[in-house]
Amino acid sequence: RDRRLLVNIALQPPVPHLSQQPTSNKFEAFSAHQRRAMYTMKSCLLTLAVALSAPRSTAAFSPSLTLGSSRLPTGGVQRRSMHTSPALRMSYDPDARIKELGIDLPKVAAAAANYVPYIVSGNYVYVAGQIPVLNGEIQFKGTVPKDKTMDIAYQSARLCGLNIIAQVKDACGGDLKRVKKVVKLVGFVNSEDTFTDQPKVINGASDLMVEVFGDAGRHARSAVGVNVLPLGVTTEVEAIVEIFP
Repeated sequence: RDRRLLVNIALQPPVPHLSQQPTSNKFEAFSAHQRRAMYTMKSCLLTLAVALSAPRSTAAFSPSLTLGSSRLPTGGVQRRSMHTSPALRMSYDPDARIKELGIDLPKVAAAAANYVPYIVSGNYVYVAGQIPVLNGEIQFKGTVPKDKTMDIAYQSARLCGLNIIAQVKDACGGDLKRVKKVVKLVGFVNSEDTFTDQPKVINGASDLMVEVFGDAGRHARSAVGVNVLPLGVTTEVEAIVEIFP
């Protein structure tokens, strides 16, 4: 209805140009400035009516700008998504991969103090710091490199990673296919003052996540050297993991 009204208004006889107006017509009562304004208004209404009557162009309402062969999003620079698609979730089986690697997950470790082993909040599992314990027995104690070489400390961090996976599996009701992304690991290494290769030690946990979960196991990380850890263990690792509902 609004479009028809605009068209009807726009199709009314236009105000003649000032040089063409007889001195005795009805527009004589208006000043030259007013007549120019009326003429301009009718021209704008006609243009608007034509625009509203025309079909919308998909290019005009495209969310992207096209420059040559490159499309630049108006909302910012495109970035590679870090999420694993549902299709990959269905085709990739972490449990099968664990069997293929010959890994036996440890039993879920109970909390050693006034806390819980993990919390599920929304679509995230927050796993408390896991120490190198295997079925209730601590496997690695001591500082690096005085008491444990870097290679042995790597295995200690890997065992921490296995305990993380065991906790996540428990949080997912036994279905590791629900893991969408290993978001972050924070690793602590019981270190002598001069030791600075903590990242290489915590690779023991990081490498395990990629081996088991593939690209979904690639994560952000912190590797921190400390002068002591609870119970004298060599390493401790905590995690944040995103899961499918």
